Amino acid sequence: MSLPVATCLVMGNIIGGGIFLLPASVAPFGTISLVAFAVLTLGAIALALVFGRLAERHPQTGGPYVYARAAFGDFAGFLAAYSYWITTWVSNAALAVASVGYLVVLFPAVGEHTWSMCLAALTVQWLPALANLAGTRYVGAVQLVSTVLKFAPLLLVAVGGLFFFDPANLGPFRATDQSAVGAVSAAAAILLFSYLGVESAAVSAGEVRDPARNVGRATILGTAGAATVYLLGTLSVFGLVAHDTLVTSQAPFSDAVNAMFGGSWGGTLVACAAVISMTGALNGWTLLSAQTPYAAAKDGLFPKVFGTKRRGVPVVGVGVTVVLASALTVYNYTAAAAGVFETLVLVTTFTATVPYLLSTAAQIYFLVSGQGERVRRGRLVRDACVACLAFGFSMWLVAGSGYAAVHQGVLFLFAGILVHAVMAARRKRADA
Repeated sequence: MSLPVATCLVMGNIIGGGIFLLPASVAPFGTISLVAFAVLTLGAIALALVFGRLAERHPQTGGPYVYARAAFGDFAGFLAAYSYWITTWVSNAALAVASVGYLVVLFPAVGEHTWSMCLAALTVQWLPALANLAGTRYVGAVQLVSTVLKFAPLLLVAVGGLFFFDPANLGPFRATDQSAVGAVSAAAAILLFSYLGVESAAVSAGEVRDPARNVGRATILGTAGAATVYLLGTLSVFGLVAHDTLVTSQAPFSDAVNAMFGGSWGGTLVACAAVISMTGALNGWTLLSAQTPYAAAKDGLFPKVFGTKRRGVPVVGVGVTVVLASALTVYNYTAAAAGVFETLVLVTTFTATVPYLLSTAAQIYFLVSGQGERVRRGRLVRDACVACLAFGFSMWLVAGSGYAAVHQGVLFLFAGILVHAVMAARRKRADA
């Protein structure tokens, strides 16, 4: 993958479907939520800088897994790989189910029966999986096209909306009775999860052209691009849709387009953009879901079968991931277990931060231990400050996921210890 494709991978994975609902989600807090956005953007960019610096010294497929293992050994590496793998396949199921809501706008017949909605969600999952199985060249092509197509309507609102901006629509700066700090924290709890995916290029480093040079660039450019779209898009919607209307809006970008040009075609446009956005995100996340287990399998920390690779893609990892995500999707529809499904999605928010914490801790370890081959001494202070900021951002992600998610996420991680024990025993027997 070239630098532009790797950058699109990062941007496409960060910006999934959430952007289409975010303005309405934070509107109840007032425009102070833009302050929370700015704070989170700084944290996300700090995390991107850390991944870029780590990728310079460890330009292998696996990203956080590689960094954690290099710093703290096999067990930490396994936890990073295992937790990240859980995150990817459960998130894939969530994206597919969420996309059905937008498909119903385009094709109302899809929403008439439970089985038709389930079939639509499975189709949305399997098409990106087939693109992955065809090879990394096709993955990159799909990612590039989907990123361009989905950003067209987003940029229309984010940039074009500024020309129709009406300050009277902004509403109060602080719309709740909370203190300024409390309002920022409450808004951040909703926005925190919008930046998951900054590690995308690092995880796929082995498939990026000149990874030591391009992974860091793609990570920073992709994160900065996504942050720009987030901030401008939210600001434009705030200025296009009256605050009282925005608080109850189910499709804020649709309302914004209608406010710009009149008519009711905005809903169809946003639905198309949302489906393209989620399909592109699924394309990228499907690749990532196989890369980390592949790297761990090559080191004997995951079952050997995950190390099978064809046309540059870990095909077994892709297959297992899409099957697990499909099973969870079917369970969601047949058992009507919406509550269970939402809980699992929240758990993935916690499991996603485990590799972040281990990666930033690895960078701090390399800096403090003075390992010259991994640290440029001239940038020691700057890199240390960035790493500490990224670590704090990761801890904020953990806190924002909630007590229930942390509790159940820890149970998921502990279940993985048994897998690690079995794999470690096999390696020990093989070495004996």
